[in-house]
Amino acid sequence: MDLGFLEPLIGRPGPWATVCLDTSRTTEDARQRQVLLQRTAVRELADLGADPSTCRAVAEHLADEPVSGSPPGRALFAAGGEVVLDVPLTTAPPGVESAWGPLPRLAPLLGRLEAATADCLVAAVDRTGADLERRRLGRPEPLGTVDGTTWQGRGHRAPPADRYEWHYRHRAQDAWDRSADAIADRLAEARSDCGADLVVLTGDARERRAVHERLPQDLQPRTVEIDGGGRADGIHTDTFERRLDEAWQDFCRQHADEILERFRNGTGRPGEHRTDGTGTEIAPGAAAEGVPAVAAAAQQHQLATLLLRGDGPDAGREVWIGPEPEHIGMDRAEVRSMGVRRPERAQAGDALLRCAIASRAEAVTVPDGAEGPVGGVGAVLRWRT
Repeated sequence: MDLGFLEPLIGRPGPWATVCLDTSRTTEDARQRQVLLQRTAVRELADLGADPSTCRAVAEHLADEPVSGSPPGRALFAAGGEVVLDVPLTTAPPGVESAWGPLPRLAPLLGRLEAATADCLVAAVDRTGADLERRRLGRPEPLGTVDGTTWQGRGHRAPPADRYEWHYRHRAQDAWDRSADAIADRLAEARSDCGADLVVLTGDARERRAVHERLPQDLQPRTVEIDGGGRADGIHTDTFERRLDEAWQDFCRQHADEILERFRNGTGRPGEHRTDGTGTEIAPGAAAEGVPAVAAAAQQHQLATLLLRGDGPDAGREVWIGPEPEHIGMDRAEVRSMGVRRPERAQAGDALLRCAIASRAEAVTVPDGAEGPVGGVGAVLRWRT
């Protein structure tokens, strides 16, 4: 998961309030239930020691939650009397989860944030062209239309069933080939501009396949085709949204498998050399395992991908931190040696995620049942130690 959207959380001091709650409106008493959940969230923060101005900011922000059109859940992060970030969630707890501490409480939310941060470039394709949009953090962003080249014959009549039929069909196919080329070129350009993780083609099956085949080789593995969407009126958007969500989940699982393979290769026996799925040689030392090793790598901005398992005990292990993300260590004296006068305790998962955000690394949740780092904390590094 790209952590760039969390950057507002590392540019200011704490302490931080974190609130995750259900904001769905699926029952008749939804409004009354929302009021109760909002009061619970604010009361829990006050009980945990949050200052009155931050509690008030959270209360006012939740009070402005719309009655309709809300996502299933929200994660709020507040400090200094201000809600700094509000992230819509596709899944949420049945009630309220609140935390107050020196850092935003990110580690327990990582799986939910991963599901909510889909970043897809969607193209609805037919023979007349394509409509493009980016889907990021659940919000659609139109990127324009590609007008295809069409040829329908004189007077838009049906093709003649005589010796000119081949000529007609050849002209029509040539027009579509040029349209598919134009759509593929625009998709490649748009993806380069926005950096979306996944390209989704929907609409007419034959046309989207033609576009898929014309995409650059490096983009094709990141491209999927799904049914249910299109440019015509009457499209079943609920079906398409469900399939889009499934495609994103499949992409995340595949990406996690690739990262875990790199991690396992990088933690091999000393002197052992292996290759990853692309044939690139990976020697032991290209990965770190356990909180002390990952924290040491984070101090040097070595993290490429942080791996966390939701039920792993190491994410909740205490570390010492200072005001800067690289101020992280296993004991207080280590952090004081970095020039920090008053180190604070924090949970390792949250502190390492702060490091990952600052160094523009990504984070991956280790899927249940997958062979990952012992204790639940590991990392693939930018260079070998």
